[in-house]
Amino acid sequence: MNGFDEIRFPEDISYGAIGGPQYFTNIVHTSSGNEYRNINYSSSRMKFNVAYGVKTKEQMDKLLLFFRARRGRAIGFKYKDWSDFSAKNQLIGIGDESITKFQLKKIYKSGVSEFIRIIEKPVSNSVEVYLDNIKAKQEHYTIDYTAGNIIFTAPVKDKTNIFANFEFDVPVRFDMDYLPISIDGKNLYSCKEINLIEIKL
Repeated sequence: MNGFDEIRFPEDISYGAIGGPQYFTNIVHTSSGNEYRNINYSSSRMKFNVAYGVKTKEQMDKLLLFFRARRGRAIGFKYKDWSDFSAKNQLIGIGDESITKFQLKKIYKSGVSEFIRIIEKPVSNSVEVYLDNIKAKQEHYTIDYTAGNIIFTAPVKDKTNIFANFEFDVPVRFDMDYLPISIDGKNLYSCKEINLIEIKL
C-alpha cells in the first residue's frame, strides 16, 4: 500500500508541534583548511514532532484513530504547518498565449538567493488568482487541489503576470510504525515522540 488520503491531520494537535525544514549538505574539509559544501537535496524536506500537542484523552483517541487509519507509515496525509501556511502575491507564471496550466509555488528570497517551493496541497476555497493587478473571474479557471495547479479555460495573454494568494498544507506521512502511548495520570496522556516527514508526490 502506498497511497495518500486527502485529509488533514488534527489541527488542535499540530498546533503544539515542533518542526521545520531540513536540508542535506555534505561538508568536505581539505588539508589547507578550506571546505566544500555539496547540496544533496535540491529542496528542503519538512519534519515535525507532534507529540507535544497531545495532552488529553480526547486528543489521544483522535491521534490513535488517525494513526490506525493511515496504517502507520503506509498512507500519506495533509498537515498544517502553523509557522508557514500561507502566501500572498506570489508570481506563479507569465502568460504566453499558449500555456493554460500553472503550478502554485511560494518563493523565499533573501538577498540575492532564493528558494522556490512547489505547493501541491492548497487549502480549499483559499486560492485567489490575479492577472497583473486584476482579480481573475472564477469561471475563467479551475483549481486542482490535489496537485496545486491553476488551469485556465483559455491561454493567458502574452506577458501577463499571474499572481496568487493562498493557504496550503504539507503532504506528510508518519515516520514510525509504532505509536508508544503513555498514561501519566487520570485523563493525562502523552507520547514522547510522534514524527512526521514530508513526502514528494
